[in-house]
Order: sequence, then C-alpha cells, then structure tokens
Amino acid sequence: MENKKSGERILRNLENTDIIKYYSIISKKLRNFLKNKPIATKIWIPFGNIPYFIRRGSQQVPLYIDELANLKITPEFLQLRMKNLKDVRAKLSKIQEKAWDYFVPRKLMDFFYATNGEGIGKPIDRIFIDIDRGKNISSEQVQLAAKILVKIIKADKNLAKLTKYKLFVMWTGSSFHIYLLMPKAQSNSFYLKYFQYSKDSPEASFIGKWAELADEEIKKRNLKFKISGGHEKTPNTINIDPSQTPSGKLARVPFSLHMKSPKEIDGIAIPISENQLADKNLIKKLKTYTPEKVIKELNALGKLIP
Repeated sequence: MENKKSGERILRNLENTDIIKYYSIISKKLRNFLKNKPIATKIWIPFGNIPYFIRRGSQQVPLYIDELANLKITPEFLQLRMKNLKDVRAKLSKIQEKAWDYFVPRKLMDFFYATNGEGIGKPIDRIFIDIDRGKNISSEQVQLAAKILVKIIKADKNLAKLTKYKLFVMWTGSSFHIYLLMPKAQSNSFYLKYFQYSKDSPEASFIGKWAELADEEIKKRNLKFKISGGHEKTPNTINIDPSQTPSGKLARVPFSLHMKSPKEIDGIAIPISENQLADKNLIKKLKTYTPEKVIKELNALGKLIP
C-alpha cells in the first residue's frame, strides 16, 4: 500500500499518529456485523523488544462497536489525547476513557473483534474461514482459491440442509476471509462436528472436503500450488483455516488497517461482493485503498457488509 500523505491525514492528530477518529467513523457501518461482539486491537510498538500488544475484552473492560460508533470525537477530546492519560483522566467520560485504553494515541494498530465472543465453548453465529497463504503464493492465487471455494460452498447441498447462512467475503489487506453468517446461533459442538479440521481425518469436516475439491480444481488447471485444510503453513500452499471461529478467538474487522510493521501500513480490509472475485484487476484495485478513500466510499462499501 502506498504511503500517500492524503491517505494518512485522517490518521493524524496535529503532528501525532492517532487513528481513533478513523476507526470511530468506520464503526458506524459495522453496528449489525459486530453487534454484541467485544472488539479488540493489536497495538504496534515502534521501539523495544515487544513488537505489539493486544487489548481485548477478556483482559480489559469490554468495548463494543456501538460505544465506539457513538464516541464523540471533538477537537477538545483530540487535544486531550496529545497528553498522557493519567494527566487528563478526570476530564474524560467513561466511554472516552475506555476507548483510549483500546485505541492508544501515537500508535498504529490493527482492529479485531472476538469472532464468537470471549470465553471458551460459547455458541457461535458465524463460521470464519481464513484463506491463508504460505511462502511463494501471490495475492492473485489466493483470490482464485477464494473464488473456487465460494463456488464449492454454494454448491454444497449438505451444507444447505444443515443450516441457513449468508456468505460474506472480505479482502484482509493481504489475503481473503470468507464467512458463513448464520441467522441462528449454534452450540460450539456444531463447529467441532462439522467444521473443525483434522489432518488425521480431513474428510470428516466440510473444511476438509472443500479443501480437497478446491485442490482438485487447481490440479485440473495445472497450477503450481496446493490447497489444504488447517493452519499448518507450508511453501506453495494455500490453507483453508477455520480455527479462529470458536469463542475466545479473534478476527479482523472490515476496514481495519493491515500492518506490516509498527510503522508501515501495507493494506486495508475491504468487503467485496462474490462477483468481484472474478475481476482480474481486483488485487490491483484493492491495493489502491487509503484510509481517506475508504471514508469517501464508506456508504457504498458498507452495503456489502451483512
């Protein structure tokens, strides 16, 4: 992603980095998608031995998307954020103070949420599939894998009998995520029985079956990479990984910055339509997004989020 000054302007507060305004604006389009989901941030540290730390609802007081969307980003609040929290705490509302803890001034950060809530073994309302790439795999190859997988999922009659769902596809800034959003929450055992991948018995889950079908399609096209289930990365392989589905796991929020390092943004998470996966120029287009371009197109992009 190009580090254009115009694209970074909304990430600044006077002379300092401050991305709370950007994330507050985009959160207004995420109220339904993230309803009742504790949010989280991965805050990058440009110095020291620890590259980043995580803020999340299992460790702090939970913060929810409605609270962030309703946060008043006034000039006075931004001015206070030029100082240290301990010196201005008494001047902040409870929501401002809580949001400050998650969106630390003078730092860049990825924006996440608890996929199916915090804690272990709770019900799930979505299956989250990460299309993850190993070494030597291009973004265009991952796009093809996502296109093939979407086609396989939609054609799966057994899945259609098992549950109703809406498909949602998102570019992460580097790869793709695919969601099955279910209107009715299921027990955690539903995930364990039908979607958890095991390399010892891959045929036992939808993920294993879909990965095998997708890999067969790649072989038919004589392409020099593989598709596999699970999250164990190997060179020249694309993984179909559902392991961030259960409660207690995190997933990337639409419109999140994608950080390459504490100081470098290399992409932005963008929701896309299923039809866009057939666009040969899709990756090139997605890589043109800056924070300001996201804000400019937010109404249209927001319509792609269920």
